[in-house]
Amino acid sequence: MELGLVGKPNVGKSTLFGAVTMAPVESANYPFTTIEANRGMAYVRTECPHVQLGLDSCDPNNAPCRDGTRWVPVEVTDVAGLVPGAHEGKGLGNKFLDDVRHAQALVHVVDAAGATNAEGEPVDAGTHDPREDVAFLADEIEHWLAAILERDLSSAARRVEAGSDDVEDILHDRVSGMGMTKAQVVEALRETGLDGAVPSEWGEDAPVEIARELRRIARPIVIAANKADIAEAELDALAEVDETVVPTCAEAELALRRASEQGLVDYQPGDEGFEITGEMSDGQRRGLERVREQVFDRFGSTGVQTVLETGVYEVLDRIVVFPVDDESKYADGEGNVLPDALLVPRGTTAEGLAYQIHSDIGETFLQAKDAREGRTIAADHELEHGDVIRIVADQ
Repeated sequence: MELGLVGKPNVGKSTLFGAVTMAPVESANYPFTTIEANRGMAYVRTECPHVQLGLDSCDPNNAPCRDGTRWVPVEVTDVAGLVPGAHEGKGLGNKFLDDVRHAQALVHVVDAAGATNAEGEPVDAGTHDPREDVAFLADEIEHWLAAILERDLSSAARRVEAGSDDVEDILHDRVSGMGMTKAQVVEALRETGLDGAVPSEWGEDAPVEIARELRRIARPIVIAANKADIAEAELDALAEVDETVVPTCAEAELALRRASEQGLVDYQPGDEGFEITGEMSDGQRRGLERVREQVFDRFGSTGVQTVLETGVYEVLDRIVVFPVDDESKYADGEGNVLPDALLVPRGTTAEGLAYQIHSDIGETFLQAKDAREGRTIAADHELEHGDVIRIVADQ
């Protein structure tokens, strides 16, 4: 799965991307530092079943295990900054919108300090209302979607009225390249009250209304209220927006991850504190103490790991399951214990998991085994977070 890091220029997107992926990226105090999308791997945490199952250890393949915590991979894309008018081609708008086609959710990085204007240019802290940024980004994406939906709408209306096409199929065909499903299109039409109406009966604003619901359903947003440690941060104002908001301090997170790599601190992403363990200069020590006072004492963490996990577990409502080949040993065919951890949508069934593992396994699915409870489960059994499952297929 993929999360898109989005926002206007110069708000700390690339810093946050560098922190969660530890990939080298360019960041600077001017707009459009990022032109080509940066792609990397971040991780979300979940408890490893080997602890609950009383096993000595596990043998991770795709998701490392550290002290009983599995780190499940999530692809992250840092795209070019967006400015007002992007859907009309301003700035790097067309490229931005193309780069977020395949993200299941968007992490909107906002300058909570209000220290950058609408175009991402530096201004005095507190002089720009970050709520405006929240509104404009959703509006840009929605107008971009609306333009796609209303292409050749009169011709589509004639086909629907002639009975040769369904409006749901027509709209889905236009957005399927962005990974949007027909079910999501149907839900958007229902939420707007346009289900059952032919396009010729729609009002002038109908494409935007449908796009707004489709964006909400298919590209949900979580707000990373970045630079939250700056005294003027407008966190109270951001609390009023109709999105999930997480205070974040990307620079602090990046500094701690780098210090941890160098053996200077004991810190794991998402920790509520850190311990200085290595030799460092007085300046480095003072900098870390400022991070402790201005970030951890105020917010409990840098918020960076929290915003990723909020996007995955809450906004997208994903769960983690552990497929195995031998339910008695919780292992694959080669004896590796709990090798894989997979993120799947809540509500995924045992048969649905089989298809996610491989289409051939899904097509020959017979039944599944719940390794924790030692029982057989049916094809339509909905899986729960942390389940260890063996798929039985006719091969």
